[in-house]
Amino acid sequence: MKKIRIGTGQGYWGDRLDAPLALVSSGNVQYICFDYLAELTMSIMQKQKQRDPARGYAHDFVGLCRQILPQVKAQGIKLIASAGGVNPKACAEAIAQVARSQGIKLKIATVSGDDILDRIDSLASQGYALRNMDDGSGISAIRDRVTSANVYLGVAPVVEALRGGAEIIVTGRNTDTSLFLAPMIHELGWRMDELDKLACGICIGHVIECGAQVTGGNYTGGWDRVPDLARVGWPIAEVYEDGSAVITKPDGTGGLVEAGTVKEELLYEIGDPRSYITPDVVADFSEVRVEDVGQNRVKLWGAKGRPAPDTLKVSISYSNGYRAYADLAFSWPQALDKAKLAAKVLTERFRIIGLRPEETMFDYIGYNSMHGPLSEIPGNDPQEVRLRVAIRTKTAEEAKKLGPEVPCLVTCGPPQGGGYSARSTPQEILEYWPALIPAAAIEPEVRFVEVN
Repeated sequence: MKKIRIGTGQGYWGDRLDAPLALVSSGNVQYICFDYLAELTMSIMQKQKQRDPARGYAHDFVGLCRQILPQVKAQGIKLIASAGGVNPKACAEAIAQVARSQGIKLKIATVSGDDILDRIDSLASQGYALRNMDDGSGISAIRDRVTSANVYLGVAPVVEALRGGAEIIVTGRNTDTSLFLAPMIHELGWRMDELDKLACGICIGHVIECGAQVTGGNYTGGWDRVPDLARVGWPIAEVYEDGSAVITKPDGTGGLVEAGTVKEELLYEIGDPRSYITPDVVADFSEVRVEDVGQNRVKLWGAKGRPAPDTLKVSISYSNGYRAYADLAFSWPQALDKAKLAAKVLTERFRIIGLRPEETMFDYIGYNSMHGPLSEIPGNDPQEVRLRVAIRTKTAEEAKKLGPEVPCLVTCGPPQGGGYSARSTPQEILEYWPALIPAAAIEPEVRFVEVN
């Protein structure tokens, strides 16, 4: 039975930079897929592009290409990355410059059409309300504060790029799983009406898209048995044409792949396991089977598929005020009591200096910052407690008022306080606005860049 091996190069923007090296040197993979984009990453990239039209993409990917391109080219490994952010064209050109400098012939493809920031008003005039999926609000409520708006594209344009001979594909806001599903469709000859196979592909992509989380990282079922996390291997899916797969990792790397790690990742970020909605298929994970089939080898199969909806999800971000935070430590005895008194002092100081936060949060790190009210145990007297205060304000100027108040507590607050943080710089708050749009309103575009 025909098979392909697909590795995961990055699970998010900021993941371990050397993660793909073992996949290239010893992974025996045909494809490496890189998931760079979280929901609010697009907004960060949009701001970068506003400051510099040549930016707005994951520049880490270009640096990685500089490092691995000769080996990738020699082995015929294809790279598929959502590194394009809001500027796939600039990302592709930066990679092309790397190829030229190394004397390497290369065909790069970009996938775009997901960015609708400049089309919001025209779409609204056509009746596309882009209502918030959580509360039904219309986009007009935040229109003047929108910082990014991107549609989650499906697998079709990525497959088109592969069929066009692309060796590196740079996308914008494609779904994470579409990056992994595309090589399965292209190499294994799956049709778009073979819904169960597509669902299996989505399931496989979902399991490996977050990198080392399926090879022993963040493993609650046996974290103390996972060897050598410092050299943890990133996952490989050995995908068969019937839709089954074996999840594994490069030989000689750290980490652990067992049924438990795969089951945990299968359930990660899942709402209804019977209805995992993508632009390509609605996958049902409820009958998926997971089985150990060897050392660091786990078989995965059994997802079922239903037709995809005729709408696409839109990820919109908007500015919603500012935040600032500061912290200060108190030592035993009565560290918690001292920290709570300091919080009361700060609350009163806010009134005195006219600081009017829209929201205030006090955490007692070392006592309840992880479990909140569940941590309240009578008689508990921890060795030390760190008070952290965070505020949310309408303006940056209002948020700046917090900075001077916390250091003052060392001399005019409860005893044995110290180790206060530097005055924090107010940070803009970006919030998420999920919406839907008819798929017919969106036209993905594939373009090629050739280095000869």
